[in-house]
Amino acid sequence: MPEIVKLRKGLNIRLRGSADKTIDFLPDPVVVALKPTDFPGLTPKLVVKQDQEVKAGDVLFFDKYNSEIVFTSPVGGRVISINRGERRKILEVVIETNENAGSVEFKKADPLLLSRDEIKEQLLKSGIWPFIKRRPYGIIALPNEKPLSIYISTFDTAPLAPDYNFILNGQTETFQTGINALVKLTDGKVYLGINENSIFNSVQNVVIKQFSGPHPAGNVGIQIHNINPINKGDVVWTINVQDVLFIGRLFETGKVDFSKIVALVGSEVKNPKYYNTVLGASISSIVDGKLLDSGHKQRIISGNVLTGTKVTPQNYLSFYDSTVTVIPEGDEYELFGWAMPGMNKFSASKTFLAKLFPKKEYELNANMHGGERAFVLSGQYEKLLPMDILPVYLLKAILANDIDKMEQLGIYEVVEEDLALCEYACTSKIKVQDILRSGISLVIKELG
Repeated sequence: MPEIVKLRKGLNIRLRGSADKTIDFLPDPVVVALKPTDFPGLTPKLVVKQDQEVKAGDVLFFDKYNSEIVFTSPVGGRVISINRGERRKILEVVIETNENAGSVEFKKADPLLLSRDEIKEQLLKSGIWPFIKRRPYGIIALPNEKPLSIYISTFDTAPLAPDYNFILNGQTETFQTGINALVKLTDGKVYLGINENSIFNSVQNVVIKQFSGPHPAGNVGIQIHNINPINKGDVVWTINVQDVLFIGRLFETGKVDFSKIVALVGSEVKNPKYYNTVLGASISSIVDGKLLDSGHKQRIISGNVLTGTKVTPQNYLSFYDSTVTVIPEGDEYELFGWAMPGMNKFSASKTFLAKLFPKKEYELNANMHGGERAFVLSGQYEKLLPMDILPVYLLKAILANDIDKMEQLGIYEVVEEDLALCEYACTSKIKVQDILRSGISLVIKELG
């Protein structure tokens, strides 16, 4: 039996619209896109031009300051657009799919029989390396670093998050192949964070830790903190569950296969369920014909409601996301909303009568119910964050640009998703995640 880590701090937000345990295969999307904006701190350099034909696995762009880190096409086809923003910043590389375009051939091998350098070279050339992130900072791992350990959370406790036990059913052998490759990349251990009744119990060559408790117990950062907290100078790596499958398929087939299962969820979805699509698929290919005609404005989110990005059907699935959430926008005027008993309203502070029904599911919208105000000490954050840090003081140190205090208060241990629940519950409506990323960016700039 694995060791059980019981976390008591946190909050489960029970939203209506969870995915049924069925998977539908979507037609191949007409267009897909890779977005450099999905990678904090990345300065991309283009390799392709508009109208150029590419195979699945061909390089589209690379990191200007780490040219080994390349980003490859998830499909074969033709580059139809390179969309730019202010100062010609590259926003999207859009590819029109062609199933006959073929795929780049890579080495097919058992990772356990390869050296660390051979595995690293394969992951870099195939474009799978960017799926590996480093802590601190939550950015793409650097190839020349040796991590103390690698951490993978096999469950997600965010609202309406996908069930990886269901998604990986029948793919555990491929997952094991991916694990075997990751094991070679560290002299330390690969830790697997699981929940109760997990199919990942049988995975080999890993150290299994079981976690229980409310969100954010499924966050890999929370799990790292409760296994081996990160100190200054430490580097560990993390990777998402479905991204381990990409590694496994690469070594099993010798080709990149970026197909992934995405959960389409939320109270504005007719039949929430799982769909098999591809990395970077257009949002329209996932949501068209599947949303309710409710008569009010809808918000589509690539990701979950706490950390996701607001998108339109013309946008594309973000690089690391396995969820598309659709909820009401909430821009309708509500007469005396603040004075009503709130039988159908959820509150982190248990303000409404709905607190009498803890297992009820709620149809929440994107309304902030107020604007930003004075940042005061309320004790809210500490009740929601199962980490031994002081989040309010950390954020105030960031606002003051005090790097020494940031280090002392734990900036190396957290990224946006770890404090997202604090932002949701914040009485002052503080943009916690934006502030945290600005602090991380400052530390990277000053300390490297």
